[in-house]
Amino acid sequence: MTANRLIHEKSPYLLQHAHNPVDWYSWGEEAFEKARIENKPIFVSIGYSTCHWCHVMEKESFEDEEVANLLNEHFVSVKVDREERPDIDSIYMNVCQLLTGQGGWPLHVFLTADQKPFHAGTYFPKKSKYGRTGMLEMLPQIAEIFQKEPRRIDEISKKLTHAMNDSSNSQEDSIPPNAIHQAYQQLTGSFDTQYGGFGIAPKFPSPVQLLFLLRYYYANQDQNALDMVETTLDGIALGGIYDHIGYGFARYSTDEMWLVPHFEKMLYDQALLLLAFTEAYQIMKIPQYKEIIYNTIEFIEREMTHPEGGFYSAIDADSEGSEGTYYIWSYHEILDILGEKEGTLYAKAYDVTEEGNFEGKNIPNLIYSDAKALVDEYDITLDELEDKLEASRQLLFSKRQNRIYPHLDDKILTSWNGLLIAALAKAGATFSEPRFMELAINGMKFIEKHLFQENILYARYRDGEAKHLAYLDDFANVIWSLIELHQATGNSDYIGKANKLVNTLFSQFEDIDKGGLFFTNKDAEKLFVREKTALDNATPSGNGIAAMQLWRLAKISEDMELLRKVESIIAAFADDAVQYPSSVLSTLSALLAFSAEGKEIKISGDYENEIMNYLQKTFRPYDVWLLDNNGSAALSVQICQNNICHTPLTEKEQIMKVLS
Repeated sequence: MTANRLIHEKSPYLLQHAHNPVDWYSWGEEAFEKARIENKPIFVSIGYSTCHWCHVMEKESFEDEEVANLLNEHFVSVKVDREERPDIDSIYMNVCQLLTGQGGWPLHVFLTADQKPFHAGTYFPKKSKYGRTGMLEMLPQIAEIFQKEPRRIDEISKKLTHAMNDSSNSQEDSIPPNAIHQAYQQLTGSFDTQYGGFGIAPKFPSPVQLLFLLRYYYANQDQNALDMVETTLDGIALGGIYDHIGYGFARYSTDEMWLVPHFEKMLYDQALLLLAFTEAYQIMKIPQYKEIIYNTIEFIEREMTHPEGGFYSAIDADSEGSEGTYYIWSYHEILDILGEKEGTLYAKAYDVTEEGNFEGKNIPNLIYSDAKALVDEYDITLDELEDKLEASRQLLFSKRQNRIYPHLDDKILTSWNGLLIAALAKAGATFSEPRFMELAINGMKFIEKHLFQENILYARYRDGEAKHLAYLDDFANVIWSLIELHQATGNSDYIGKANKLVNTLFSQFEDIDKGGLFFTNKDAEKLFVREKTALDNATPSGNGIAAMQLWRLAKISEDMELLRKVESIIAAFADDAVQYPSSVLSTLSALLAFSAEGKEIKISGDYENEIMNYLQKTFRPYDVWLLDNNGSAALSVQICQNNICHTPLTEKEQIMKVLS
């Protein structure tokens, strides 16, 4: 089939649609101009390359001549990669939620030529079914209304524009302190006490919630907050959402017990779950958490790392035309590969049966596994059991390598790379692991080499091209990773780089009138609304991360003006914090910083690495430290807290006692 104009794009998602009969445009003036000249509505289809339902809809509708003819005749059709254009995605996802009460991908919006929305939805089948209107019925209706009832279209789009612009103005002037406790109560109310996690199926790993709970525990010494984290991480570690053969985490579980995942693996989930497991390990020292951290980083290094050091975006759920094929096993396959004896042992340990736990096949998991019963049954020690299962895992992994690998989305996103570099630096420091530090440092070098062009930061790199002016999340997460690298290495160059980015952040993103940071650069393309939000999604909000990391930077740099800016960012989202406290957890984590009595610790002289190493191994979300290279060999540690600096300490034992 001949290619459409998407063949010239770099986005893996757009390229997947380059041979559709639909006359696709990428988002841009060419499409809007055509819509204006021909007086046609714009059909915008937003998704990403590893999205299962996007694949389904492509097969049903966008590869179908009948649907393509309707779109080509009556609409200007535009494809958007949500991971490259989170600005467009976020605006129209909010529109979809306003109109339908729900959202998700694929996301579809119908716009006027000036980008104003008047209809939206998610997945549409080709023909109407399951109570969903089909493309064949919907497209002619919308085309007719657009031509015959322009006033109706205008009224809807005006109402939506007003609602979208109205949503970013805060009435409150500061967040009341009880918002933090209300957020905690909301999480407690939705917590699954049996399997961990929040809410009902489908269940997401929710690392943003876990990172907040760890900070709440730290500030309030509330054991229940820590128990919720432990139950959730244990549930994830036992379930099929964790890949027990090749490692890494899937995006979510379709059931409440974490058994059957939606198999795609996203870089941001690896990053945020690494952080959650690392911080939980710092507090609880659970050996399995350390093992999962090491295994996850092994997976990232093997399957998601660019040769020059950046990190790829995602691995698809589908291969060979169906979901999960790469990851599932039949009972007899396991026995054939491992032999009767070892195969039976593996099957008992990992819930592999003849009837299967997923569409007649098996997802290896440890949800109901009983190591003690296996040790007794086989008359072996626990160490011997672990050795046998590890040998079996390696055999299965090597066999799995021969299967057709799922699609890899190999674009490199600045924001997600920032998250992972921060996580790798924290894990590297926590475990004194040079390999993790090397991955983190190489990741940062990749960003500096490929995503900064003439001192301007871009959001995406692929195939030699950096594109799209960086968004708020890109800046916030790179600043976070620079601070984490500084806390891990003591190298003050990282702080210099972070401060430079902060200057750009405020000059390009700050809402000078009302506080807070816009999602887009002021020099970026103007969309029909310029969004400013603190609501967390699968990743923490850019405003929440910026507030937290700028607070740390202000403490390291002793910059009182920056601290005032942080207070202004937090205050800008007071309304959201009052109305939906558990939706702004990253911002509330930053608010906690102002009352958590963190310490600024200046270290110089002998033993500085030993003392810094001790700080890195313990959970200190609101402490910062720096090496004060004053040229003296004599050990000196000065601790400042609550705006008071104490006399420097010079005795190692005394220092360790105070720090513990």
